[in-house]
Amino acid sequence: MRRSGAARRPAGGTAPSSNRLRALLLLLLATVTAVLAGAVPVSAHAALTGSDPQQGSVVQEAPSQISLTFSEKVATSDGSVRVYDPKGKQVDTGDVVDLGGNSYGVKLRPGQPDGTFTVTYQVVSADSHPVSGAFTFSVGAPSKTTVPVPGQEAGGGVVGGLYGFARYLSYAGFILLVGGAAFVLACWQRGAGVRPVQRLVVSGWLTLAVATLAMLLLRGSYTGSGKLGDIFDMDLLSDVLQTKTGAALISRLLLLAAAALFIAVLFGAYARRDEENDDENDDEGVKDVEESEGAEEGEEGVEEGVEEGVREADVTKGVGSEDDDEPSEADDGSYQRDLTFGLAIGGGVVAAGLAASWAMAEHASTGLQAGLAMPLDILHLLAVAAWLGGLATLLVALFRAPADAQIETAAVRRFSRVAFGSVLVLTATGIYQSWRQVGTWSALTGTSYGQLLLVKIGLVAVLVGIAWISRRWTAQLVEAPAPTEEDREKATGDAVDDGAGAGAGTAGASDGAGTAGAGAGASTTGDDAGEGAGVGGDDGRGDPERAAQLARQRVAMATAREKRLRDADPGRRGLRRSVLAEAGVAVVLLAVTTALTSTEPGRTVEEAKAANAAVAPDAQSGALALDMSFDTGGKNGKGVVRLEIDPARVGANEMHVYVQGPDGKAHDIPEVKVAFTLETKDIGPLPVVPDHIATGHWTADGVQIPMAGDWNIEVTVRTSDIDQVTVSKNAKIG
Repeated sequence: MRRSGAARRPAGGTAPSSNRLRALLLLLLATVTAVLAGAVPVSAHAALTGSDPQQGSVVQEAPSQISLTFSEKVATSDGSVRVYDPKGKQVDTGDVVDLGGNSYGVKLRPGQPDGTFTVTYQVVSADSHPVSGAFTFSVGAPSKTTVPVPGQEAGGGVVGGLYGFARYLSYAGFILLVGGAAFVLACWQRGAGVRPVQRLVVSGWLTLAVATLAMLLLRGSYTGSGKLGDIFDMDLLSDVLQTKTGAALISRLLLLAAAALFIAVLFGAYARRDEENDDENDDEGVKDVEESEGAEEGEEGVEEGVEEGVREADVTKGVGSEDDDEPSEADDGSYQRDLTFGLAIGGGVVAAGLAASWAMAEHASTGLQAGLAMPLDILHLLAVAAWLGGLATLLVALFRAPADAQIETAAVRRFSRVAFGSVLVLTATGIYQSWRQVGTWSALTGTSYGQLLLVKIGLVAVLVGIAWISRRWTAQLVEAPAPTEEDREKATGDAVDDGAGAGAGTAGASDGAGTAGAGAGASTTGDDAGEGAGVGGDDGRGDPERAAQLARQRVAMATAREKRLRDADPGRRGLRRSVLAEAGVAVVLLAVTTALTSTEPGRTVEEAKAANAAVAPDAQSGALALDMSFDTGGKNGKGVVRLEIDPARVGANEMHVYVQGPDGKAHDIPEVKVAFTLETKDIGPLPVVPDHIATGHWTADGVQIPMAGDWNIEVTVRTSDIDQVTVSKNAKIG
């Protein structure tokens, strides 16, 4: 027999809390929607750093092949790169080939006319995000008409918004699932039997499962056409399953099956004994009331039932008889330790596997130091789940747990230590990730990724500040009076007095005014209450339903008394408010993090800008400008050398070299030399020694470029007699 809802939720105990939670959820949902709305369409995580023919260039003859070079490896398919002639007709063969490195090419059909051609591309970067764009070049001379460039970026539109929201839900589900289970296992094993906590963890599992399945169905349209109707295209789904991202999503679904088994064992193992204890105590209390006979035995029967219930509860905790098959107290403790250890190992493996499904398919899997970045990213995700997921579970425990299952002070303090350790891990891994994805101070303040990262750092700082306040409230918590046998008898006796008097009045009303009067008088003192119960309870004495009602009233009164004592603790009230504030900031932080994972890293943006600037002719003069940073290692050995070639064509060219110090001012150095090499034709290096004409300025006239092509330009900088360095860049000349 299970305890009824009346025993678990005394009147007025949870309604205000439920209203506050609903209001908080609505507010946070609006905030998340606003943040996610600004996160799409997503930015690419690979950038076009070069092309042949060069963007905006004019060539004398139509090339046989168009090549594109990206900042990292990308995934292509037939039709990923398309070329249109001046009239809008597609003139490529459709087959995209890997040219090695990060370059890809598509062949053109022969016999192309003069005019302006448009090249469009849509590929998928190595960290799973779609990349799209377009550029033009001209044959002979620019034409008056060109093909309009598509306005919508890859990953945008309705499909992009749905995919971004599914990404947010997947992160949220992972945090609730892993963090909630870790909270129960490491901090509050008694919480495994609390229904709101169970619902929270199971909701996290369901959210992650549904979001992962949605991302799998949306993936093909997200990286391809962007059409909502292509979501259920089985051919697209088959293509997705062959990609790294598709394999990661399928692996996540398989790991969720193992997570479901883990949840069942976790809740079943820890909750079963508490449930059996509660059921036996309730049944014993009801049986004692049923066996009480007469007014003179009513109070004594209840007291004996309580004492017997306490003895039976002790038996269920491991005392047992010689003939009983239940384990002894020592054996039970060993069993609990082994169970906890096994669940910790199994759950840790599943949680790490789920985190790896992100780390192996997104940012950490590409770029600088990927072998180190992936395990650190897994640690980062697990620390986030332990902190924020545990915080959500603590919030539910403080606001929604029944009065007879309030979280203990020791559990709150254990979570405080877990949260502190998680913050340390987050700080260490976050600093490394920030350096890896941003790289420079200019990228931190001058790119969208860097600006979002600053917002995230600010939110984390606010969250840590509120957590510090929560730790102060935790230190002030006063545990409710321990339910010793003496205290329990006293609390139960008072509850019985109140409940018996109320019951006598109710029962007496059915027998007439005289009996009702006896019941009314029974509510004055404890002794009169017992007498009233005997007089007015004649009909209820042999009624099992009436006896059960009296037992529930007794439990409800005792529970209400304990809850009032706990709520009287100002530390617990303050902790509820601070944890609620933490949860609000955490939801916004998660939304910003989701937007951050969909934004091009600052390091990639800076590298793409440098590469494009290196090969972009000046709009006024047509000169080619190359900026290269150098560091000779000696005193005053850092700076930037800028090389300008005008008109950057085959034949004679004018070359200027400018050297600037770290402060951006012109800086003289002992020597500057330049060399040109065309590796594809085995030409060079062709040395050029410019003349010094002003502070930080060298020049050379009549620099001969014998052939058009992708030239490697080396600049040797000497800042002292022994400090020298050579820097280089490739540029399309001719």
